Amino acid sequence: MIHETLTPFPKQFLWGAASAAYQVEGAWNEDGKGLSNWDVFVRIPGKTFKGTNGDVAVDHYHRYKEDVQLMKEAGLKAYRFSVAWARIFPNGKGEVNEKGLQFYDNLIDELIANGIEPILTIYHWDLPQALQEEYGGWESRQIIEDFTNYCITLYKRYGDRVKYWVTLNEQNVFTSHGYKLKLHPPGVSDDRLFYQVNHHANLANARAIVEFRKYVPDGKIGPSFAYSPAYPFSPKPEDILAAENAEEFNAHWWMDVYAWGEYPKATWNYLEKKGIAPQLEPGDLELLKAGKPDFMGVNYYQTTTFEKNPLDGVTESGHFNNTGQKGTSSDRGIPGLFKTIRNPYLETTNWDWTIDPTGLRIGLRRITNRYKLPILITENGLGEYDKVEEDGSINDDYRIQYISTHIQAIQEAITDGVDVMGYCIWSFTDLLSWLNGFQKRYGIVYVNQDEEGGKDLRRMKKKSFYWYKQVIESNGEKL
Repeated sequence: MIHETLTPFPKQFLWGAASAAYQVEGAWNEDGKGLSNWDVFVRIPGKTFKGTNGDVAVDHYHRYKEDVQLMKEAGLKAYRFSVAWARIFPNGKGEVNEKGLQFYDNLIDELIANGIEPILTIYHWDLPQALQEEYGGWESRQIIEDFTNYCITLYKRYGDRVKYWVTLNEQNVFTSHGYKLKLHPPGVSDDRLFYQVNHHANLANARAIVEFRKYVPDGKIGPSFAYSPAYPFSPKPEDILAAENAEEFNAHWWMDVYAWGEYPKATWNYLEKKGIAPQLEPGDLELLKAGKPDFMGVNYYQTTTFEKNPLDGVTESGHFNNTGQKGTSSDRGIPGLFKTIRNPYLETTNWDWTIDPTGLRIGLRRITNRYKLPILITENGLGEYDKVEEDGSINDDYRIQYISTHIQAIQEAITDGVDVMGYCIWSFTDLLSWLNGFQKRYGIVYVNQDEEGGKDLRRMKKKSFYWYKQVIESNGEKL
């Protein structure tokens, strides 16, 4: 569809920005906080770029008031942050840490006092290490009970002020990277365990939503899914089938469960024949159906293109680009299902991520047509190298171009009929990029921090800061 005129963004559109506790807070062992799985994992040599960790990150824990004032200056309507589970329950369960609860009280109150809507993410990958050691964390059904208790604690404490909640951030990433690709904690590769872990996460997500209705009846809640829409490499039927396989295995496998409480049939059949389908217990499917979300959260960065992969084809062991050396990633796939291939029509970042704003529009329409749920774009942004000029300016025109074209794609999707609640850039300040250290910068606010540490952590507004402020003031009219 090519529209002659575009529908304006809704008046109450949530123009925001996002972050995650481990990537910004620091204060990893302060005020009673327990160890998380990431506190332990980053200390294993070779796991992160130059051995970087989140011990200090960008020190948001101590500088949140300064950061919120910058958000106010930028005109943010919403700020999505995550709670560190181990800051609330140092051992994952049992005794509650009041100082941890108080920190998020303070942050929420500061946001509201400055006219910024808090969007609270309950889980953004940092599992209390105590639960990993006690029963394997997500590997055990016990996690469902402990996660539910953690959620209820947050609902009771913050539900009077926080009306937008995200349950699990990128469940598809933390399960696959932790239990298939060995890139995230606990760093194992076991297909059968991966699918079982993912099932436990689905159940925990559903229980969290069911309980939410009791404690925050006037709120909205949903998961946040990392969606990379699948394209076929060519019109060859075998490539189209490969893309269909990828869409079902990499997207429907999660979103069908979120929206309908059902696993896709063809994928389930394949896994059952392989002997790696998750084990279901009585009541599981009923719970999954009961946990229907109010919206589908979407983290969008890129599309992926696929072609046929023969039974003796490439596997998922291909190289990931975690260094920023363009062109160093390799194609990956599942033999007999699909294989990734470079899309010749798309540019890529230095980390080999495709730049495809139209893909966002396509993805939003696919979700709308399939699930008929409102969509909250919980992450979208560009990770790149940034340079501070001699006069202190940071001219990140490439980031402005990226975000601008994606916002335009969102408006086109709205004109198509998609119900988009809001848009959170990733990220507000620069932050620790999990495996990539601090060189891969996402923020519209530069933070003087690097892999060596010891910097003053001062905040510096990038060119994109002033541009995004103008976008928000004009409700998306000035791009």
